[in-house]
Amino acid sequence: MRSRPFFRRICFLVALTGVFFTNACTPETKTEGDGADTAVVTSADTSAASSAQTPESVLAEMPPVSELPALLELSGAVYTQNLLNKPDKAKNYTTTADKAALNLGVYATDVGYLCVYGKTQPAITYIRSSQALADHLGVTNAFQAETQKRFEQNLSNRDSLTAIIDENMRSTHQFLNESDRKNTGALAVTGGFIEGLYISTGLIENYPKDVPANVRDQVLVGLVTAILKQKKPLADLITLLKSSGGDAQVTEYVTSLTELYQKFEAANFEEKLKNNQGDLLINDKDLAGITAQVKQIRAKIVA
Repeated sequence: MRSRPFFRRICFLVALTGVFFTNACTPETKTEGDGADTAVVTSADTSAASSAQTPESVLAEMPPVSELPALLELSGAVYTQNLLNKPDKAKNYTTTADKAALNLGVYATDVGYLCVYGKTQPAITYIRSSQALADHLGVTNAFQAETQKRFEQNLSNRDSLTAIIDENMRSTHQFLNESDRKNTGALAVTGGFIEGLYISTGLIENYPKDVPANVRDQVLVGLVTAILKQKKPLADLITLLKSSGGDAQVTEYVTSLTELYQKFEAANFEEKLKNNQGDLLINDKDLAGITAQVKQIRAKIVA
């Protein structure tokens, strides 16, 4: 367990970045005295949000699958292969459309992570695994052979590679929505989102302790900030699932993701920073709760 002074340094530096409130704000604005109300986690709030937004409009607000991996690379965190799902497990995910969709999202984020770190050959293997799941879902048009060809033609251009995978996931979501399979599309988004958080929290949890303090702090500030930025997308994801018409599987993930959102809420990051309590912003318990919930959801997805 890392020491309290370490987290105080992290909190101070995160506060200095100034990015927290512009990128990780709560989904609804509160006024003074509204402490009893919570965004997303109350049925009244989520019902109102779901009715006010269509799946298409919510999806448009979600970050592309390559965005979080890019933030991780920007933080200076080293590439960590063992945090990715194994590509040869794809054959286990064709039992149901829901399972295939969830893990199509997982592999898309893994491809994004591989690309931003320049691991292009492994990325091709993951694209092939994605192809198998896309075939099962009947969205081969989004992951056709041309995709792999384009990918191989742009191996030296990281931006082009991430753009290709983002484009293919957008095409997948569009195809599923137009085919009246909004719940399947929402689950693909869920898989990708959780994989990004799993990699992020895993990097923090397993970060080496034997590196110089200034290097460790610089990297972990970026990682912590990347995680805090996911609160708003998490709220949007819950709204997307609720508005998708869902099945029992969707309902189950709404429950799990709402519990995750409550972990962010309980940590009360925004209020502590607003009240100039930077030294209390982040501690082991806060991150442990978020990390444990992400692990639980991800384990179910990739099982």
